[in-house]
Amino acid sequence: MKKVPMRQCVGCHNMVSKREMIRVIKTSDGQIILDATGKKNGRGAYICNSRECLEKAIKSRSLERSLKAAIPSEIYDSLKEELDNIE
Repeated sequence: MKKVPMRQCVGCHNMVSKREMIRVIKTSDGQIILDATGKKNGRGAYICNSRECLEKAIKSRSLERSLKAAIPSEIYDSLKEELDNIE
């Protein structure tokens, strides 16, 4: 039986399969983007495929702590739009 990689959501703090989550990364040039493939280079943080988890991560600033960077509100807005497109 093959091992399933598990990751913790920064919003709800539940352990979920890596394939069922969205990876948000900070690239080497400081850009914050969604990584749908899960293979791009950069420091990553995982969020469940729900807007509720993103809202919790924004409220508790856990996404900023995980990426070790201040995140402007414009980037949060674009993350919300991209998450709505995925749902």
